[in-house]
Amino acid sequence: MLINLHSYYSLRFGTISIDRLTTLLTQEGYEIACLTDINNSSGVFPFVRSCREKGITPVVGMEYRTGDKLLYIGIARNEKGFGELNQLMTNSNLSKTVLPDYPPTFSNAYLVFPYGTRTVRQLRENEWIGIRPSDIPRIVMEPRSNYDRYVILWPVSFQNDQDYALHERLRAIDHNLLLSQIGPGMLAGKQETIPSRKQLIDTFVMFPEIIQATWKLLCSCSFDFDFSVVRNKKFFTGNAYDDKILLERYTLAGLDRRYGKKDKEATARVQKELRIIDDLNFSSYFLITHDIVRFAASRDFHYVGRGSGANSIVAYCLGITDVCPIDLDLYFERFLNPKRKTPPDFDIDFSWRDRDEVFQYIFTRYQTKHTALMGAMSTFKDRSIIRELCKTYGLPKEEIDQIIRDPGNVHNSKEAVKMIIDLFDLVEDFPNQRTIHACGVLISEEPITNYTALDLPPKGFPTAQFDMYVAEDIKFEKFDILSQRGLGHIKDCVQIVKDNRGEIADVSNPRKLFHDSKIQQQLREANTLGCFYIESPAMRQLLTKLHCDNYRTLVAASSVIRPGVASSGMMKAFIERHRDPASTVYLHPIMEEQLRETYGVMVYQEDVIKIGHYFGGLDLADADVLRRMMSGKSRSAKHLAEIKDKFFDHCMRVGHPEEIAKEVWRQMESFAGYSFSKAHSASFAVESFQSLFLKTYYPIEFMVACVNNYGGFYDRRTYLIEARKAGATVHVPCVNKSYLQTKLYGTDIYLGFDYMKDLEQHTVQVLLIERENGGQYTSLENFITRTGISIDQTTILIRAGAFGFTGKDKKTMMWEAHWVGRNQDGPMPAQLFRTEIKMPKLPAFEYELVEHLYDEIELLSLPVSGIMFDLLKSDFRGEVLATDLHKHLGQVVRMVGEYVNYKPVRTKHGQIMMFFTFLDVARNFFDTVHFPDSLKNWKFQGTGVYLVEGRVSEEFGCYSLTVSRFAKMPIKSNPKNVSVHDKALFNLRPRTAQQVADNQK
Repeated sequence: MLINLHSYYSLRFGTISIDRLTTLLTQEGYEIACLTDINNSSGVFPFVRSCREKGITPVVGMEYRTGDKLLYIGIARNEKGFGELNQLMTNSNLSKTVLPDYPPTFSNAYLVFPYGTRTVRQLRENEWIGIRPSDIPRIVMEPRSNYDRYVILWPVSFQNDQDYALHERLRAIDHNLLLSQIGPGMLAGKQETIPSRKQLIDTFVMFPEIIQATWKLLCSCSFDFDFSVVRNKKFFTGNAYDDKILLERYTLAGLDRRYGKKDKEATARVQKELRIIDDLNFSSYFLITHDIVRFAASRDFHYVGRGSGANSIVAYCLGITDVCPIDLDLYFERFLNPKRKTPPDFDIDFSWRDRDEVFQYIFTRYQTKHTALMGAMSTFKDRSIIRELCKTYGLPKEEIDQIIRDPGNVHNSKEAVKMIIDLFDLVEDFPNQRTIHACGVLISEEPITNYTALDLPPKGFPTAQFDMYVAEDIKFEKFDILSQRGLGHIKDCVQIVKDNRGEIADVSNPRKLFHDSKIQQQLREANTLGCFYIESPAMRQLLTKLHCDNYRTLVAASSVIRPGVASSGMMKAFIERHRDPASTVYLHPIMEEQLRETYGVMVYQEDVIKIGHYFGGLDLADADVLRRMMSGKSRSAKHLAEIKDKFFDHCMRVGHPEEIAKEVWRQMESFAGYSFSKAHSASFAVESFQSLFLKTYYPIEFMVACVNNYGGFYDRRTYLIEARKAGATVHVPCVNKSYLQTKLYGTDIYLGFDYMKDLEQHTVQVLLIERENGGQYTSLENFITRTGISIDQTTILIRAGAFGFTGKDKKTMMWEAHWVGRNQDGPMPAQLFRTEIKMPKLPAFEYELVEHLYDEIELLSLPVSGIMFDLLKSDFRGEVLATDLHKHLGQVVRMVGEYVNYKPVRTKHGQIMMFFTFLDVARNFFDTVHFPDSLKNWKFQGTGVYLVEGRVSEEFGCYSLTVSRFAKMPIKSNPKNVSVHDKALFNLRPRTAQQVADNQK
């Protein structure tokens, strides 16, 4: 008879997980209970599922609060009532208004008000007053007739004193206060633990009317939710038959377009797929996905369709994907098999600039009340636990960092460390905040609030309060609408090529690019910087090791690089066998039969299905479940154990050697969460070829597109270096040439104003509008008088070099800017432009290269007038360059490199080792390996230029340095930090305007 249970989904308040909560209910003898988490319904379906497993009748509801103030508790009489409760919370969240003190009347839900906020006379028919144990002394003198409208209110928020200590700290975290600052009104009462059924009855034994009313209320509620019914929008057209006919019409039109009228193999596969799609009632899912990409095409949005659905020839004919399943022999059962109960996954990638418009279309087309973004739950993890708990003690950041780095240090707060040790395990993986799934969209047949209350996060679209695991459990299949910068690179590059060269860079037919010899050479040389998915150091090394120069090998490489294949040791085996196919040794004849294309190595997710089915005897449904579990799409350890038993039982029955069966299972298990389907890899490879085409034939334009999409795997500085290698000249922002984003003129790249950290948006708007209306600026004085931009903002532009066209040095312009702007407040009237302001006579100044570089690094985050090596105190640039490493195999050499990025990994013993990438003075990459022993004495010290010593090693044609020592090299001081007296009042060598201009290049 508990009507007010809080789980840990009452974020930063409750401390009991759903499973633990239902276990406690069973132990204390409860047959029925109601979950009412605070302002959310996230835990409802896990609670219902867990209650049914343990023989408890679940009742669901929601507790409504404004801040710390409890307003009322809603209890659903049935599923419709649950929808009413969700709608109340949703209305408040979407309108960003506070919950009403007195909510509307519900038809299928009850309301319970805390004692003292309502009188019996004020209650409507479906409303009650909750009596806590502490309220009993206050009601004993009331007429007994009141008791008929009273129910027991025994909130449950934690289990014991340790839980209460955690509750206190969670409340402090929620309020961003010290533990000592948390007041009683912010906390639950210490008595909010779960009582035994007997204790509950004994407490209210003098009030049988209240006990009876509570029991009657609970027994009148039922939540008969059917977990087997698919919740997605059922029909695209309005009925199943019309969906079937429309899908056939669209598919056959696409079949003609993709294959022509006489391709019997394609026609047969299309007919087979259409039949199964109709039998499984998936037509609407395909039609909705097609509708989304058709809208994208109408808006000229570049997109990539992938996921398991990319194995489908129907998807290929509909234009959802650009991967031909016949050419690549894509495994049909990975896409769809007759036993599959859920539709295949379609992941549709868009440029990050376009995705929100796609979202807007979906919400408009399928109605907001039926549509929501998928929610997600961020949890307390590792360091975040320590950091958040330490804050409640008021520890400064430095001490918190010290505790994280070295928890055993004698200088640490003993109280804080003990508290963390006591509570760390309790709070680990606790829900902390609701957030948004990276890409999922739900389109429901019924109003979405029938299943969840909705939040309105900063993204601006209604978002479900449950995550993908709950969605899958209640039979919602999400539509994955993703964004990636790689598509932005392609789309923007095509436009830049058109603007800069007047040419059309056609990437619409990627298959014609697969046999381009120049693109193949770029791939073979791993010259792939900027190209989506094949630009990282690890991927470039893999391409080199595989001698990859064709589409099919690139498809395999896109999946081989995934941790699942790598961690099993099979990536190395794949490379060896690819380089020397004769060396291939198959574990078993079935492995040869099913995995001949990949030399007996499981590379793709469908390989798990094939081997699970043909080697392990699993039916296709179980094999696909196994694949989903191993790709992180299910959390049922019990089901996985059952499938494992089936696998080994079959292997034993048919006589597979035990050691081989164990090794096959080990390889399958290593895929957990880290493998691609072949179609997925193929889709990525298509996009990679499109990027490679642009990089090969339009390298400067492509790098500008990378820059304007704010990088990719690397930061923007790295892409500008690559543009210079391709023949571009990079300029600092210019008031006459630059726009908000970087602009290309021929081979001249002018950085955009978005590079400038401290430049205000208003400044950029005024500058650009005035230039558009009045033409280019003729001088610094002309700029100041026309725009009226403040001296502080003008100074930033001067220091960044934006007035380099004047030929004057920066110090002179600083003086002039202050002189011109000394009495100016806003732009001057037009007639005053003709009057030249007389400047005072100034001494001849100069601005050293080092000063330019420091200005640029401070204001633009990168050096433009030179390179980082120009700042080094030492002239030493290394004994060896990256291009000469192969000549020094096995030797210890010293190299000088500018840091690009690093990747930390853990060894088998749990120690940290690192892989670094550097650029040498010739702007070529080289890679280094830092084992734990080296890192103990030679630590990474942030961005900069490093002297690296190590032994040259080689693996499959890739050369790297196994580091013994490395350290950051000292740089020259910023001359501006030298005092005026030391400079003898700017007593610097006179310089000509041409010298200044040359230096700024």
